[in-house]
Amino acid sequence: MKLLVCVSKTPDTTTKVSFTNGDTEFNTQGVQYIMNPYDEWYALVRALELKEAAGGTVTIINVGTASNDTVIRKGLAIGADDAIRVDAEDGSAYYVAKQIAEQAKAGAYDMVFFGKETIDYNGSQIGAMVAEMLDMPFVSYATKMDVNGNTATISRDIEGGEEVVEVDTPFALSAAKGLAEQRIPNMRGIMMAKRKPLNVVAPVEVADKVAVATYTLPPAKQDCRYIDAENMDELVNLLHGEAKVI
Repeated sequence: MKLLVCVSKTPDTTTKVSFTNGDTEFNTQGVQYIMNPYDEWYALVRALELKEAAGGTVTIINVGTASNDTVIRKGLAIGADDAIRVDAEDGSAYYVAKQIAEQAKAGAYDMVFFGKETIDYNGSQIGAMVAEMLDMPFVSYATKMDVNGNTATISRDIEGGEEVVEVDTPFALSAAKGLAEQRIPNMRGIMMAKRKPLNVVAPVEVADKVAVATYTLPPAKQDCRYIDAENMDELVNLLHGEAKVI
């Protein structure tokens, strides 16, 4: 079984967000980057569990420059067999999806894994785009998956309940919390990662269809306001007229 896991680099959750170049670019100055948690904790680990149970290979793929190699090597340290880095500045979701789809098509993978979203842009777009480009079924927000031969039984949370679907390989899915448990790379894995193949490939020509016009930060949080416990009318008026939550 050949498994492909798509991983992305995101700012650490403690990063102070700011923008440059007329608020059209994220300010990377002093930012510490990590592997996107949904890609690492759920998509990658579940793929490794499948390999351990049934055999096969796990390849991770990333679209980005050489600065992403540290994040990619972490995936190799956790247990992936090899990696592909498409040597390009990541653009829109469509641009990234096109790069991934070209490599996935060439590799003829049985399953293509994505985290349900990145923690910086929260777009949840690339998985569905890649599946469409590969003409594969796509199951989003998977929380549980059992595989029997070439058939996977996948659970996903829906409004008010749970949906269970069956799909035959090849297919793509996005991983949500619950699909697997986080793994910490051990020293042996870290040392072995240095010797595992990281294949750098040229990007395909793609006309990017989306460009960022501007970014804005959300309004600053206001200071806490304390209301006397005996003054319920004032509290109700503030919640209704100012906070507009009732």
